[in-house]
Amino acid sequence: MPACRRTPFSAFLPASLAPALGRCGALLLLGLWAAAAGAADIRLGVLAWLGSEEAEVQWKPLVQELERRLPGHRIQLRQYDLDELSQALQGGEVEFVVTNPGHYVALEAEHGISRIATQVSAPSQDPAHVVGSAVVVLERRRDLRRLEDLRGATLAAVAEDAFGGYQLIWAELLRHGLDPEQGQPRPLFTGFPMPRVVEAVLRGEADAGVLRACLLERLEREGTVPPGRLRVLSPRADVGHCGVTSALYPGWAFAAARGTDPALSRAVLLALLSLPPDEGGQTWSVPADYHPVHELFRELKIGPYAFLRETGWDALWHRYWPWAAGLALLLLGGGLYTLRVEHLVQRRTRELTFALAERHRLEATLRSGQEQMDHLSRLSILGELAGTLAHELNQPLAAIGNYARSLLRRQQAGNLTPEALQQAAAEIASESERAAGILGGIRAFARKRSRVRQLCDLAQLVRESADLLRGIQANAPAIALEDALPPGGRQVLADPLQLQQVLLNLFKNAWDAQEAVGSDAPIAVSLSAGEGRCRVAVRDHGGGLSPELQQRLFEPFFTTKPDGLGLGLSICKTIIEAHGGELAAAAPADGPGLVLHFSLPLAADGESTPL
Repeated sequence: MPACRRTPFSAFLPASLAPALGRCGALLLLGLWAAAAGAADIRLGVLAWLGSEEAEVQWKPLVQELERRLPGHRIQLRQYDLDELSQALQGGEVEFVVTNPGHYVALEAEHGISRIATQVSAPSQDPAHVVGSAVVVLERRRDLRRLEDLRGATLAAVAEDAFGGYQLIWAELLRHGLDPEQGQPRPLFTGFPMPRVVEAVLRGEADAGVLRACLLERLEREGTVPPGRLRVLSPRADVGHCGVTSALYPGWAFAAARGTDPALSRAVLLALLSLPPDEGGQTWSVPADYHPVHELFRELKIGPYAFLRETGWDALWHRYWPWAAGLALLLLGGGLYTLRVEHLVQRRTRELTFALAERHRLEATLRSGQEQMDHLSRLSILGELAGTLAHELNQPLAAIGNYARSLLRRQQAGNLTPEALQQAAAEIASESERAAGILGGIRAFARKRSRVRQLCDLAQLVRESADLLRGIQANAPAIALEDALPPGGRQVLADPLQLQQVLLNLFKNAWDAQEAVGSDAPIAVSLSAGEGRCRVAVRDHGGGLSPELQQRLFEPFFTTKPDGLGLGLSICKTIIEAHGGELAAAAPADGPGLVLHFSLPLAADGESTPL
C-alpha cells in the first residue's frame, strides 16, 4: 500500500517496537485491536459550517478511511451547528467531535473533551498555522482598502461564536482600534451556512463579510461567486495560497468526549495518523498547541474567559454605571447640600450674632429706659405730693422759729433761765431732726441709682413706705397692716427702693380713690405666704372699678384720674414681673373699693444678697 511508505507513526509505539515496526506495523496492530475488541458503532459529530449536505460531502471520505482502518467498526457521521454540537456532548450522543479550534477550546472548558489530533493543510504542513479568516468586500468599493475603513460600515458574519467566521476578525478589528460591540463596524449575523455571508455582501445588505480562509477561492472555482467580484481586504503578505486577513491559528481538532474509552481513542488516533492526504491536501497530525486560541479568547473575553467581562473594569462600568452615576450624583448632591447648609449656617450664625448683639443693645436701652421711667414715676409721685410736702416741712420749721424767737425775747427781758434754754434747744433739735428725716426720705426715694437686689423683710418695707407717706402727706390716711407672714417666710430677694416705689404708688392710688368718695377709712394692707410665695394686698374703700376698667388698669397711659399720666401702675407691673411676681386687681370680697395685690417668690434658705 502507498500509505505504508510514510513512517512518522513510530513515535507513538513502544520504544522496543519502534525500530522494528513502521506504518504498516501500526495498521497490523489496529487490526489486531479491532478483532479483540469486537465490532461497535463509533459516533462522530462534526461542525457543519457549510451546512449538513456540504458537511456530509466533506467528511464522508474521512469516515470511510477510518472504517477501513478500524475493521468491524461502523462510524456514524452526525452534523451539528455550534449549539447542537455542545448539546450532543452534553447528552452523550457522540464519542468524538471534529470542530474548529475556537469551538474546541470552548467545548474543552465546558464538557472536558480532549484533542487527539489536529488537521494540517497541504501548503504549510504546520498544524499551528492553519485556520484563518478573510474579510471580503465588493471589488468596486474603492473606499474600503483597510480594516480601518470599516468604521461605520456593516460587517456580515455567520455567528458571534463562529471562530473562523467572526471571532478572528473581531480580534483583528480590536487591534486596529475598532470594536464591533460598540457598532464600529455594525455586525450582521446571517447564521450557517457561511455562503450566506457572501450573499449578504453581493446583495448590498452588508459592506463587508467574514469568510473562512480560502473559502472565497473555493467558491470562485466552483462558480458560485463570479471571479473578481469580491476581493479580500488587507490580505496578509506571508500567506500566498489564498487571501487571508487575520493571523493563522491551529487547525481543526479531532477530539474525544470525556466518557470515550481510552483504548478506542488510541485506536482512532493511530488510524488518523496513518491516513494519507485527502483531495484538498488535508491530513492529520499530533495535537497542536492551542495556546494562541486561549490568548485570543482571553483578549476577546469570551468562551472560558467570559468571566473577565464580569470582573473587568469595562464590564463593571457597563454593568454598574447607572449605580455609579447615581452614587456620583448622590455624592455631588450631598456635597452641594453640605456646602449649602454650611453657607446657610454661617449666614444664620452671622444673623444670630447680629440679632444677639442687637438684643443686648435693646435690652440695655430698655433697662436704661426703664430706670428713667422709674425715676420719672417717683418724681411724678413727688410732684403730686409737693403741695403737702411744703405743709409738712412748714410745721417743724415754724416750731424752730418760734422757739428761737422765744429765746431772744427772754434774753432781752432778762428772764432766760437755764431750764428754758435747755427746753428750747431740745425742741429745736427735735423739730430739725424731724424736718431732716422728711427731706432724707424724699431724697432717697427721688434719687436715680442702679438697681440693687438684697434680702428684704416685706413687713418692714410696708411700714417704712407708710411712714414715708405720712411724712410727706399731712392728712394721709391711716394704714392698717395685717401681718400673717410666718417667722421663716418673710424675706424676698428684691430691690427695696423699687418695692417701696410700688407700695407708695398703691398707697397713693388707694388714698386718691378714698378721697374721691370722701372716705376716711384706713387703707388695709395684708401680708400672707403660701407655696413658696409672699402675697401683698392693698385695699381701698373707694368707688371701685368695673371689670372692663380693671382689665385695662395696667395699660401704659391709661388712667381714671383727670390729671394722671397713666404710667404708675404700668411701671409697677413691670417692676413686679421683673422680680418674678405678678400684679393684678380684683374687687374685694365685701364692701366697696378695689384690691391691688402682688406676689413675690420667697427667698430660699441660705440665699444671700447677690454681689
